[in-house]
Amino acid sequence: MIRPAPTRARKARKMPYRVPQTRMPPAQAAPEPPSGPLATGTARFYRSQGHADDVALVRTASPDIVSDAALGEWDVLFRSIRQRLDETVGEPSAVASEPWAPGTANRIRASLAECVAALDQLQATAMLRLDRHRQLEREVVHAQTALARMRAELVGTKAGERRARYQAAHDNLTALPNRVALRERLDQGLCWAKPRHRTLALLYLDLDGFKPINDAHGHESGDELLRIVATRLSQSIRAEDIVSRIGGDEFACLLTDVSCREQLSQLASKLIDAVAAPVRIGMLDLSVRPSIGIATYPLNATTADALLQNADAAMYHAKRAKTGYAFYDECSPAPVTT
Repeated sequence: MIRPAPTRARKARKMPYRVPQTRMPPAQAAPEPPSGPLATGTARFYRSQGHADDVALVRTASPDIVSDAALGEWDVLFRSIRQRLDETVGEPSAVASEPWAPGTANRIRASLAECVAALDQLQATAMLRLDRHRQLEREVVHAQTALARMRAELVGTKAGERRARYQAAHDNLTALPNRVALRERLDQGLCWAKPRHRTLALLYLDLDGFKPINDAHGHESGDELLRIVATRLSQSIRAEDIVSRIGGDEFACLLTDVSCREQLSQLASKLIDAVAAPVRIGMLDLSVRPSIGIATYPLNATTADALLQNADAAMYHAKRAKTGYAFYDECSPAPVTT
């Protein structure tokens, strides 16, 4: 039998010494290297110290903390990194397996200490930015609050102005346009009618027998009767015409583009029937009858004041004659035109 030649034991070859690198094992698969001011600033710090090979260590030191940190958690982030670096500097097991050269160990410790100092500076800068961000947020909230308050005040001011304008132009009791609004509409109607050669008519109404009702049954019954009369008058005219309460128990109707005298007579009769219909207020059955005076443009007057004056005069003529309504040109030989 041929025996194999004895093998010579191989002499163990001494491996060259390498500085061990301490890494924190991640709890899960390592994500992408962190980005942003932290990773960039720390890497720049290592390169400035002449340790470009250690940049990778810094980038993979705590990627889960870096990537998930929000702005408000910067302080916690920097404290965690500082704690890990402090533990690395003071860890004796990292060099216990092999004797290290004193210069290498001192260089690593010095580099890590400088890294800790750089992180302190970064932390201070980040906290200043965070404080500024919070201050800006407070200022924005204060500005929004002030803006909302000013907007509410502006809306209230505009609403108050609209309410004041409405009250200045309308009767408080009946909500009809008042004498001021009627005068404005008369001026507008005349400006519209003159260049077009159209006709305007003003009907002046006074309620016969209203004062005895008001004195006998009180102001509440009288006010309610006035409101009912205002409603009936508004429902009896066209939408483009206007009913106004001039004052007391006096009303006026301004009609635009009246076609003929017969049309005015029919409308006056319609208004008399509407107002004279019985009214029930509580336990009271009341009734009033209007007297109406009619003046027209351009036949009886050419200005707003003249129309009001002549229609009022025609109304008193109808009241005295008990005819229900009267045209101004039928009761006065010398009409007021201006």
